[in-house]
Amino acid sequence: MRKFFVQNFGCRATQADGAALESLLSGKGLAAADSRDAADLVVLNTCTVTAEADSDVRSTVRRVHRENPGAKILVTGCYAQRAPDELAAMDGVEWVVGNSHKTQIADIVTAAEYHGNIHIGDIFAQHDFLSAPVEDAAGDRARPNLKIQDGCNNRCSFCIIPFVRGRSRSMPIEQVLRQVRSLSEAHREVVLSGINLGRWGREAGIGMRIEDLVRLLLAETPVERLRLSSVEPMDFSRDLLELMAGSERIAKHVHAPLQSGSDTVLRRMHRKYRPHHYASRILLARELMPDAAIGADVMVGFPGETAAEFEQSRAFVESLPFTYLHVFTYSERPGTPAAEAVGAVPMAVRKARNKVLRDLAAGKNLTFRQSMVGRRLSVVTLGEGNMALSSNYLKVELARAYPANVLLDVEVAGVTDANLRQAAALAVLQ
Repeated sequence: MRKFFVQNFGCRATQADGAALESLLSGKGLAAADSRDAADLVVLNTCTVTAEADSDVRSTVRRVHRENPGAKILVTGCYAQRAPDELAAMDGVEWVVGNSHKTQIADIVTAAEYHGNIHIGDIFAQHDFLSAPVEDAAGDRARPNLKIQDGCNNRCSFCIIPFVRGRSRSMPIEQVLRQVRSLSEAHREVVLSGINLGRWGREAGIGMRIEDLVRLLLAETPVERLRLSSVEPMDFSRDLLELMAGSERIAKHVHAPLQSGSDTVLRRMHRKYRPHHYASRILLARELMPDAAIGADVMVGFPGETAAEFEQSRAFVESLPFTYLHVFTYSERPGTPAAEAVGAVPMAVRKARNKVLRDLAAGKNLTFRQSMVGRRLSVVTLGEGNMALSSNYLKVELARAYPANVLLDVEVAGVTDANLRQAAALAVLQ
């Protein structure tokens, strides 16, 4: 029996696609291998958000071909959709399959007539939805991640994602319900994710919003805790935030991409909000959920970003009640308007600005963790010895080890270098 190995690069959406590919390949009679070296077919499911992501994929292709020269290599995903010829020219690559044809991979690798082909089509004509639940990106076994939305209709000037994943499309309602019911049988927390999660249900034929879906999941599934991953700021409606605040079954965790706190930079990025719009949503979230985790993605070094614009962004970030940040250094992506823009920021300046925001984020996170000392938090154990994650997205070092997937109330005794420390375990919620 032919054996396959799927390796995923990048975001949770890519991981969800990879899990679905494993299921499709198994359904065609192939068996999963324990490692790349033991596989007859190696599927590299790629990301292309940064130049570093592309480089990682190319290095992996060379390594697989060197260490397992008998294996056929199939490269799929976002990098494959963006630059198929570049990948097809590499030694050992048998197939390059874009996101436009990802659902056909099992047929491609098992059909005799296919050999050494590039399979790329119009990604904007893609209507299929490919997803399967995956473990959390951190690798824990307690918090499966379910991608319920793919693609993006925005056209941010720095982002290649719409051109490699296509238009926004949603997992059908009944499929979401079925998946969450199934996951809830074995897991205490389920994470909902997507490329642009807040746009779930907006296309013709569904006519719902993400808050409508959350209400439906609370009413029709036994899930004990739902967590929303990243949601664009303007999709954090008052209705959604009030729903999150009012239910103990929804994690108190708001992640809203910011990118920049400078109005002029946001305009060049083609983002659809201004700083005062963004601030209104974050301040409302804090008002409704005083103890919530509030995080953001922030980019530094966007083309033309002046010292004054960076200071505007830094000051804006400092003014808001963030508890953590994901800070990214701008990376040119071929095919995006920003890649052609003038005024490239020197890499040394980009890195220095990155450090400024990371240091700011570390201080905010420490203050937030210190404010939890003496409080009781609801946590789910991660199966990493004595580690757990709170509803408000803080790692807690428990007084003793627990198996994964136990829901606890714990009292916080203090902070460690990066986490919280439990005082004593309380009753397990049955």
